[in-house]
Amino acid sequence: MHIEVVGDGPPLVLVHGWGLHGGVFAPLVDRLSGAHELHLVDLPGHGHSRDSALPLTLEACVPEILARTPAAAWLGWSLGGLFALHAAAVSPRVRALALIAATPRFVRAPAWPHAVEASVFAQFGRDLQQDYRGTLERFLALDTMGSDHARAELRTLKETLHARGEPSPQALQQGLSLLEQSDLRAVLPELAVPSLWISGHRDRLVPAAALRDAAGMTAHGRHLDIAGGGHAPFLGHADQVAEAVRDFLAEAVAVT
Repeated sequence: MHIEVVGDGPPLVLVHGWGLHGGVFAPLVDRLSGAHELHLVDLPGHGHSRDSALPLTLEACVPEILARTPAAAWLGWSLGGLFALHAAAVSPRVRALALIAATPRFVRAPAWPHAVEASVFAQFGRDLQQDYRGTLERFLALDTMGSDHARAELRTLKETLHARGEPSPQALQQGLSLLEQSDLRAVLPELAVPSLWISGHRDRLVPAAALRDAAGMTAHGRHLDIAGGGHAPFLGHADQVAEAVRDFLAEAVAVT
């Protein structure tokens, strides 16, 4: 698994979302690398890890990342949030947790209304088999829909997607399965580390209320909603997100 290291300071591990790779965090790298040593993960089947034989599962990837990075804060975006949250639940090497447009459960349930229907992920899986590239592009459009800067964000995501080659179809299907089947709500009350849950107020995939509720289920969680932000608020609102992450980590490190 490819992990790029950039910057200097207290370490921060960053895990990307479905279909992308660590390069998607370029706006945060520009703003955080002066204060933090950033460990940018390319998950199996994505980016420079496209040919990795490691399965895209929490149980396989999290121990590998933990073994190859120092004790650190973790930041996960969307699908990457599941890896970060699982890591915090199983290892004391995770010192703090920042989640962007990520929740412990992405699929709607009777006691979890702020999510999408399971049929959405099932349909994406069927569409991938019939129109691989078209489905990827439609998902990127959903990532940016509603944002104040949707056009610029979509352009950035398309450029990023192709910068390290396309993700493998197998990894994309595994990622959809993770999004559809994972439910990490049970770990939230036991989460020992401070956590910051950043939502985009106009996110069409993960409602801000889901992050608000998730933060409220933890002992040391806080929620920040980015007005005008979509599913990737660190693109169009990079200054605000970077400042929030930087301030949160400075406080978290001081406490720990």
